[in-house]
Amino acid sequence: MSEKILEAIHINKSFRDPVTVKVLNDISFVVNKGEFVSVTGKSGCGKSTLLYILSTMDTDYEGKLFIDNIEMTGKKESELALVRNEKIGFVFQFHYLLNEFSVLKNVMLPGLKLNKYSVLEVEHRAIEKLKMLGIDHLANKPANMISGGEKQRVAIARALINDPHIIMGDEPTGNLDKKNSDIVFDIFQQLTQEFNQTLLIVTHDQTFADRTHRIIEMEDGRIIKQ
Repeated sequence: MSEKILEAIHINKSFRDPVTVKVLNDISFVVNKGEFVSVTGKSGCGKSTLLYILSTMDTDYEGKLFIDNIEMTGKKESELALVRNEKIGFVFQFHYLLNEFSVLKNVMLPGLKLNKYSVLEVEHRAIEKLKMLGIDHLANKPANMISGGEKQRVAIARALINDPHIIMGDEPTGNLDKKNSDIVFDIFQQLTQEFNQTLLIVTHDQTFADRTHRIIEMEDGRIIKQ
C-alpha cells in the first residue's frame, strides 16, 4: 500500500482586499512517498498560493492539510516551524544563499537550526549531500564565488540536510539555462529513484513537467487534471 506523505482535502483560499476573490477552489489530492509530482498552469492560476499553504507558511485557508499523516490545520506557528524545518525541504527559483558564508555553512544552516545533531555530525551530513550532488569540491568556497547552476545545486543540498519527508520547489529551474535545468531535473530524478525522495515541484517548464511521474494541472484556482 502506498504511504501518503501529503494530503490536501477541500482546500479553499480567498483574498479580501477590499473585495473577496477566491483564488483556490476545492483543492484535493494526495502525494505518496517516492512520487515526483509537478504542478503546472498559467501564471495567476494559484500554483504558488497553493504551495504556500502546502508548505504550512500560509495558514489562512479552509479545508484540511496532512503531512506525514499528521493534521497541520490549526497547529501553532511554533509547531509548524518545526514541521517545516524537519519534514519539508525547500528549493526556490532564487537560491537564497548567504553570500558571507561558505557553501558548506549554507548547507549546514537548517541542520544547525533543527538542533538534532552535533555540529560535527551536521557538517558530516552536509559534506555527504554535497558529494551526492557532485559539488563537494566547492565546500569551502564563498557562496557568491560559484556559478548560478552550482548555487541551485547547493540550495538542493541544503534542502536535503534534514532528510525531509518531501521537497517542495517553486520554479526551481526558472532562473537557469537549459543545461543547468537538465542537471537539476536529473538530480531530482536521482533523488526519487535512488533515495525514494518525494518531490512536489511548481513549474512553468512543460518539458520538465512532462518528465515527472505525475502532473497536477491547475486553471483558475482549480485542479483540472491530476
